[in-house]
Amino acid sequence: MSIARIMMQAAAGGDSDITPFLSVAHSSSPFITIYNQEVDTFTKLSNPATLPPLTGLDVAFSSDDTYMAVAHISSPYVTIYKRSGDTFTKLSNPATLPTSTGNGVAFSSDDTYMAVGHSSSPFITIYKRSGDTFTKLSNPATLPTSTANGVAFSSDDTYMAVAHATSPFITIYKRSGDTFTKLSNPATLPASSGFGVAFSSDDTYMAVAHATSPFITIYKRSGDTFTKLSNPATLPPLTGLDVAFSSDDTYMAVGHSSSPFVTIYKRSGDTFTKLADPATLPPGTGFGVAFSSDDTYMAVAHVSSPYVTIYKRSGDTFTKLSNPATLPASTGFGVAFSNTGFPQ
Repeated sequence: MSIARIMMQAAAGGDSDITPFLSVAHSSSPFITIYNQEVDTFTKLSNPATLPPLTGLDVAFSSDDTYMAVAHISSPYVTIYKRSGDTFTKLSNPATLPTSTGNGVAFSSDDTYMAVGHSSSPFITIYKRSGDTFTKLSNPATLPTSTANGVAFSSDDTYMAVAHATSPFITIYKRSGDTFTKLSNPATLPASSGFGVAFSSDDTYMAVAHATSPFITIYKRSGDTFTKLSNPATLPPLTGLDVAFSSDDTYMAVGHSSSPFVTIYKRSGDTFTKLADPATLPPGTGFGVAFSSDDTYMAVAHVSSPYVTIYKRSGDTFTKLSNPATLPASTGFGVAFSNTGFPQ
């Protein structure tokens, strides 16, 4: 065990089960690559004994990092793992599976619910967790209109948003118990197909990455009303594919389909101002983007080797770290940091 790991465990009260992880969902076997983190070094773990069956498109950790879910091509369309230390063991599939390719997956912050966005009706499948069992809830009365590409819960688990391929491009639900009821559409909709969606950690803002200009649409929430903000002065240059907020809501990053492949904004009030690009850019289309829970690190999953690019933040500067010794096997589509155990 390294000195860095020992120090991290001591800071966490000596719990040997506390360790940070980074997971990348990608397009060839093993379809999911899991790293543990020791400060700035990301070391690949042994693959789970049971792998997703085909291309991994998204990945999410439960807020307590007990569970990790991978949305993927091919049945069962979502694969759920339970973590014990550094070992991820596949759970039995839910009794009712998503109906087709899983494009996006998210856990509620209390880890009671998990939602999978997929390619055929009902386009969103919502599960309620009891222990290690995930049971499908009744579909919302009003469904997304077509292929769901991204899904996110608000941090208070009151809202769930689904980014999808046809108008209104974003569908927002309000949860009451196990019932998810569609809200009225925002007065101003995203311009086209929604690919990624995220809430700020204080649930004041929601952002949708989409296919035509302005490529990112940011809403401010007041009660159940989501009102579009003015566009940032500098927009992503092409199709927005994913979006993430830092946990302190200071930064927002958008992965997109042309250089610089990731665009990072700093928020002041309702204004999002583009930062200078990192000195070293991802080498191809940014499909997924995520911040670590302490906002020190940001990762981009992308086309072309090394398939994941990891940055360390110092102030407003994001500096690329050395690549992991073992890279994902191919195009990275989704990326997620665990939520606990980051060095302070």
